[in-house]
Amino acid sequence: MAYKELSEVRKTLRVDWYRCPTRPGLLRELSRRSDAQGWFQAGGHLALFIITGSLAFYFWSQEFWLAFLLALFCHGTVTTFFRGVAPHELGHGTVFKTKWLNKFFLYLFSLIGWWDHFDYASSHTYHHRYTLHPEGDREVLLPIEPSLASTFMLQLFTVNLLTRPGRTISRGGLISTLILTAMAAVGVDPSSEEMPASEWVKALHLDQPEEHHNSILWSRILLLFHGAILVIAIITGLWVLPLIFSVSVFIGNWLSYFVGLPQHCGLRDHTTDFRKNTRSMKLNPLFDFLYWRMGWHIEHHMFAGVPCYNLAKLHREVAHDMPAPRTLIGAWKEMRAVWRRQESDPDYQYDTPLPATAKHARDDSPEAQLETSIGELAPAGLQERA
Repeated sequence: MAYKELSEVRKTLRVDWYRCPTRPGLLRELSRRSDAQGWFQAGGHLALFIITGSLAFYFWSQEFWLAFLLALFCHGTVTTFFRGVAPHELGHGTVFKTKWLNKFFLYLFSLIGWWDHFDYASSHTYHHRYTLHPEGDREVLLPIEPSLASTFMLQLFTVNLLTRPGRTISRGGLISTLILTAMAAVGVDPSSEEMPASEWVKALHLDQPEEHHNSILWSRILLLFHGAILVIAIITGLWVLPLIFSVSVFIGNWLSYFVGLPQHCGLRDHTTDFRKNTRSMKLNPLFDFLYWRMGWHIEHHMFAGVPCYNLAKLHREVAHDMPAPRTLIGAWKEMRAVWRRQESDPDYQYDTPLPATAKHARDDSPEAQLETSIGELAPAGLQERA
């Protein structure tokens, strides 16, 4: 499918989003950033990485192989959220009140997670402004299959070598990431015109050449950093180091897949209502923490300037105007049922029911700027409409 250039889309595409009315002053209150909350979220996640990595190293050094494999699996499950999830919220710039702390953790998590936060900032800016309007948002393209195929699950519960679940901006598993990062480091875009991921990345690079340049430099840094870890492992004989620092983000990808795919899968595109194209879920405290509270995904899309740790409070304030949040299992049952119908009816999209108290139109809000804020996500070339 041929798309307009993104510079043209910015001039012509306007999405008049519905956002739940909020009481005066609420958004200002909930948009306040907190270093203490930021340290709890980002520092806590890093602490889990250090603890599980240290356990894996200890069991390896003691040759407790079963315990080592279990610790490495837990370490991978924790670290996989460094890839996309942690940099996502840090990229919005809403985690810490102190700006350099946002930047520090953004670069740190992206480095360990093989994550290109430059390309992602461009892509995700479009994703928020034009959510599921493919002219301007091809970060997520519907329909998406909520796959539970055995070979796919085997990769997610062991080492993810090739898969690229859910989003066109991800570089996929270990092998595909190595190949695509090496290509990006020399400024080569993916060559396949048939792949939606390739088309979207090329469109972003054409639209934001400065970010493309930054992406090339960052890809070189990624290769140097992880290459250095490999060299150290060879010199010292500590072959466990690449497993802890470079490969762990591709181990145990099961949880990030199960909590991440429900964001938009099976829902409606070309709608102006986030309640119809996005799904919120109630998660247990551990999953909620590792997922950086992104289970509250409708709330995040409606008010992306609100820090992740305030989204549950926001939900309670607007719950009367929102669909009931799904459980994780309920979301997957819903997605699988939708996919089965889409196999025979490709045009079918699930229409999320709203409560009787829900509104469908609203008056202009005095806090319009806060409502449309996406924090500090937009790169310089896209800030004019941020």
